[in-house]
Amino acid sequence: MARRRKGRAISGVLLLDKPAGITSNKALQEIKHLFGAAKAGHTGSLDPLATGLLPLCFGEATKVSGFLLDADKDYRVTCRFGERTTTGDAEGELLEQRPVEDLTEDRLNEVLQGFLGEIEQIPPMYSALKHKGERLYKLAREGVEVGTGSLRDSAAAGSTWPWVSVKFFLR
Repeated sequence: MARRRKGRAISGVLLLDKPAGITSNKALQEIKHLFGAAKAGHTGSLDPLATGLLPLCFGEATKVSGFLLDADKDYRVTCRFGERTTTGDAEGELLEQRPVEDLTEDRLNEVLQGFLGEIEQIPPMYSALKHKGERLYKLAREGVEVGTGSLRDSAAAGSTWPWVSVKFFLR
């Protein structure tokens, strides 16, 4: 006999504006509980620091979540030039701070050209990627370092000046 799921059989996609400070899974679990839904999933992890659109799938809609996981995504990045932290993001301790001289829109666009097309990158330990089922950022916080290997991404980049906002389109 098949096991019955707890919760209501609701189906659909909810577009959640995920706030900073919460994991994608935590956001999903809170909304799933709020709706009393029997089955739910999300379409890709946003870093706990990240804010933005997180599609949540319920019931029959979970069958399309795989297509959304593989879809192109648009990321808007705000960065601070001249700083290096222990984690490579705003949460880490500041390791180094240098003045950024002669930063112009032309120079920024010249540098961004290196991020166009197919690129190879090594993901940082403080990322949402998994190694043997564990999130890299969790392992990193425990002091565990693993070789992440490199990833190939297709990317496009652009900037908005003077409020430096960099967009990456990753596939």
